[in-house]
Amino acid sequence: MSILKYIEEAVAYLKQRGFEKPEVGIILGTGLGKIIENVSIEAEVSYNHIPYFPTATVEFHKGKLIYGTLEGKKVVLMQGRFHVYEGYSLRDVTFPVRVMHLLGIKHLLVSNASGAINLNFKKGEIMLIDDHINLQGDSPLAFRGVEKMGERFVDMSAPYDSEMNKKLEQIASENDIKIHKGVYASVVGPQLETRAEYRYLKIIGADAVGMSTVPEIIVANHLKLPVSAISVLTDECDPDNLKPVDIADIIASAEKAEPNMITLFTELIKQL
Repeated sequence: MSILKYIEEAVAYLKQRGFEKPEVGIILGTGLGKIIENVSIEAEVSYNHIPYFPTATVEFHKGKLIYGTLEGKKVVLMQGRFHVYEGYSLRDVTFPVRVMHLLGIKHLLVSNASGAINLNFKKGEIMLIDDHINLQGDSPLAFRGVEKMGERFVDMSAPYDSEMNKKLEQIASENDIKIHKGVYASVVGPQLETRAEYRYLKIIGADAVGMSTVPEIIVANHLKLPVSAISVLTDECDPDNLKPVDIADIIASAEKAEPNMITLFTELIKQL
């Protein structure tokens, strides 16, 4: 069976459960689930009930697709995302983006927790992703039959929607939120980087590093779906003063910055 049939089956299942014509899709990163408190929930489904959907295996990722109303718009939220380090292929990781698109979303918002390579950026601050570097060693478009779902050789000269990004910067300025703009490098993980790897990432132009997001952005561009992404900076990656990483501390930093991310996303949704 083709991937298109899998997507259609998943969409049919979700429509039966009330996921009707969402306008905005939101992918929530590590420690960034509280935006759901702002949503008037109308339906929710565990990933393991959706045909052909992967299942989140990271303990702090919940694993639910949620549908409801946020700022007057119908939204579908991924509470928990998938990563290559969980043993999934990039087609699995991006399957939900294709499903949300076929359900009807017109815009996609993505969040992640990442480490600050640029030492002018501090833990607990936010970076608007302006461009990215794919270091995952693969592409979610590298499969037979991809051309039936969109242009095979997708242009990536401007992968992040400039209009949405401008609005996010304006919202940050109006709400006194410090927002950086930079380049996100996506690595496989799950191990964190060595001092030499942090130096390398800085040399090649990365401002932040994480283990997600880029595959979803590539597929959004394949689908011609306008997308914006925000990194919540949870640790400072200074190779000359590197301390062992505490995952609990990373999640605490994400939660501290989360209210700002929620403001940015909810105000943007209002304007879409």
